[in-house]
Amino acid sequence: MSTLIKTKYPISALPLPPPAKLLIHNLTPDTETPTVSAFKYTLRNSPSIQRRGRIVPPQSHFSHVSPFPLPFPYEIEPPENPSEPFDKEEYVEQWLAAREASEPKGTTELAESDTSEPLLKLYPTSRDNRMELLGLSDTCLRDCLPHLDVGDAFEVVGKPSLLGFVDPQERHAEDSDAAAKRQELIDVLGGHALLVSGDEADVSFAPWSLRYSGHQFGDWAGQLGDGRATSIHVTPHPSDPETTYELQLKGAGRTPFSRRADGLAVIRSSVREYLCAEAMNALKIPTTRSLSIISLPSLPVIRERRESACIVTRVAPSFLRIGSFEALNPPVELFFFGGGQQPADLDALRVLGEWVADQVIRIKRPEGGAWGRELILESTRRNARMVAGWQAYGFMHGVINTDNVSVLGLTIDYGPYAFMDIFDRMHVCNHTDQEGRYAYKFQPEMILFALRALLNALSPLVCAEAELGDRAVSAGWDKEATKDKIKEWSSKGVALVKEELEDTFRHEYEAEYNARMRQRLGLRRAEEQDDADLVQPLLVMLADQKLDFHITFRHLTRFRPALVSSSDTSFIDTLISLTSTTGVSERDAASKQWRSWLEKYAARIESEKDEWVGATAGSEDDWEAQREKEARLANPRFVLRQWVLEEVIAKVEAGAESGRRVLAKVMQMACNPYESWGAEGDNRADEELDAETREERRLCGVGDAKMLGFQCSCSS
Repeated sequence: MSTLIKTKYPISALPLPPPAKLLIHNLTPDTETPTVSAFKYTLRNSPSIQRRGRIVPPQSHFSHVSPFPLPFPYEIEPPENPSEPFDKEEYVEQWLAAREASEPKGTTELAESDTSEPLLKLYPTSRDNRMELLGLSDTCLRDCLPHLDVGDAFEVVGKPSLLGFVDPQERHAEDSDAAAKRQELIDVLGGHALLVSGDEADVSFAPWSLRYSGHQFGDWAGQLGDGRATSIHVTPHPSDPETTYELQLKGAGRTPFSRRADGLAVIRSSVREYLCAEAMNALKIPTTRSLSIISLPSLPVIRERRESACIVTRVAPSFLRIGSFEALNPPVELFFFGGGQQPADLDALRVLGEWVADQVIRIKRPEGGAWGRELILESTRRNARMVAGWQAYGFMHGVINTDNVSVLGLTIDYGPYAFMDIFDRMHVCNHTDQEGRYAYKFQPEMILFALRALLNALSPLVCAEAELGDRAVSAGWDKEATKDKIKEWSSKGVALVKEELEDTFRHEYEAEYNARMRQRLGLRRAEEQDDADLVQPLLVMLADQKLDFHITFRHLTRFRPALVSSSDTSFIDTLISLTSTTGVSERDAASKQWRSWLEKYAARIESEKDEWVGATAGSEDDWEAQREKEARLANPRFVLRQWVLEEVIAKVEAGAESGRRVLAKVMQMACNPYESWGAEGDNRADEELDAETREERRLCGVGDAKMLGFQCSCSS
């Protein structure tokens, strides 16, 4: 798609969408920064309001905020030898203001074909963190931002290599224009420069962080919000103006939603998110995307140990969550030190829902028609298909709190995630989850829990729309309603949709899961008994024999029906060997299990033979080869395992120059997981391969046994 894009722009000159597509023009801001001009005034005069954790007004959907990557608590030293007593509050404001990006520093030249003005680039006068570009995703650029000019950023990252080798001859001749565009990109995505509209701009713009609430591990947690994320740009896709992409910095410093945290992220967590979002996209699982990863090596961050700061730029049509709706009609009002929850604001719920329905999810409805029920059901469909993808590929999210579930059905917030190693339905990848709430087996039910929370939040509006004859409620729709009436609406609204929501979820989930598992088994035709006859018995064998989930499926792509009648046992022997735990005494039993299952599998494959032969119009060998080829395109050779991530993180932390080349190569493998990495199928010994291919082969293996089932913390 990117080859069709004739005009490219540096990041400050990316076109903005029309106001109808911009969140900040349709939702309600925090009253402390109610307009872009008020926000710019705040930057210079009272910036502490952005950095103070607080409960925002009940009607607010977001708060304008700028990136501010500095350690917290801020190390504000008093002035040396003040000539007279000074106002401490005013001094703090001045200290912060000097470090806010509020001063212009040049403009960006636009392409001649564009007459709009670029966003202003504002810079701080007393903040100069060193920034290192660690990675840039060409797949995210291709799919979401093909019109973004990144200058010579890819040349700076260097050639992808698992060896991390830096060839002195590789240094590129620097072009000043390309270097300037790359530096502007780093400045903006590294949280140093701020993009805002000028006073005379046709479309006003300033960054923001979202307010949302949520259930965490099943308990109501009150206001949460973007505590370390700031959305810094929105741009329409050049070939589809109806589709816009939001650029969000994760780890860019404190916001009003940070509570007592520092708003920062570290290399460890940033590498994990940067790689996994693009890996999930390659598996065709709905997800937010990753554009860049930039380290701030001089900026210390204290977690389990002292680490350095890092910022990931993630990209999505929207980052709104189910918790965004819960915030406006919460199950509980509460207050506690450092947090709390506002009372309901049902008109703010209407404002959010209408905009999401019309501009984000894009529900088709007649003018003035109801939207609440269909918004819930469409979010249900999308999330059901998403979690079906998780289950089919052994992905475990780790923290499926309602504030981590996207309204659009995108995988969002990559924390203590993992891909399955040895198949275990009860595996828990997050060591914080001591009760196993978010174990692999329970993930579909946890997504359903979140969707029920969405229904609970919207239930009074759903009922009110039904009472109006399926017409949308209007502004101030709840003003005359008593508490009893709202309670009645809520109860009836849940009753109207609950059964349909659950039926829709199960139907969409089962259809998507079964379709994906048939693809993994190289089957074309849907048959009702496939799950019961093939998929579930296969998973039971994987669990009982403690076999590797992904390598087993990859090996099955080479299966031919003729093997079941052959005296050659090498295929089954290889399957059984895909574990380090099966003893000699168990091998005979395992072999019998496999032979029985493979006989059913062979018959199922043979039942589709005519469809394959007709499609390939070739010989018997041709159809089996074509079937294997298609099956391989559904079963990854490379999987982003925990041990691989730990190695990459260690290499990036050890040094950016070589570490980012390793990171680039692992990203390349993650984005092309079905390729025959490491000379797959080549029987040569490892020592006969070149060093790069040998490393590829190693990274496609199971790794050290001590890393199997490795659990991460939430800070990961």
